[in-house]
Amino acid sequence: MPASPEEKQFVAYVLELMQSVGPVIAKRMFGSHGIFLEGLMFGLISNSTLYLKADNDSEQEFKERGLEPFTYQKLGKEQALRYYQAPEEALEHVEEMNIWANKAYGVALRAALKVTAKGARA
Repeated sequence: MPASPEEKQFVAYVLELMQSVGPVIAKRMFGSHGIFLEGLMFGLISNSTLYLKADNDSEQEFKERGLEPFTYQKLGKEQALRYYQAPEEALEHVEEMNIWANKAYGVALRAALKVTAKGARA
């Protein structure tokens, strides 16, 4: 299903806000959009909601703010990914988006380094 005009507009808006982090791009994936920087996915847009990648170091900060994880249905069961709704202030101010996007990109970098380290040991 193609993205609605509203979804396309939201994706463009988020990408514009994130440009202070680097040359961020969006790729259409599974009816949503993955947000990438230097080949690493650190964000996800679904139904005009931005979700940012989290890990053990950052997940609690999202939870403390009452931000929900991205969920989807698989075989009739709800599945959650470690991507959490971006705080509202990140969608309103470039400076806040820079902070939150950099946190999420840091998570993606740490995950990539773990994969690389595992491959080096094998």
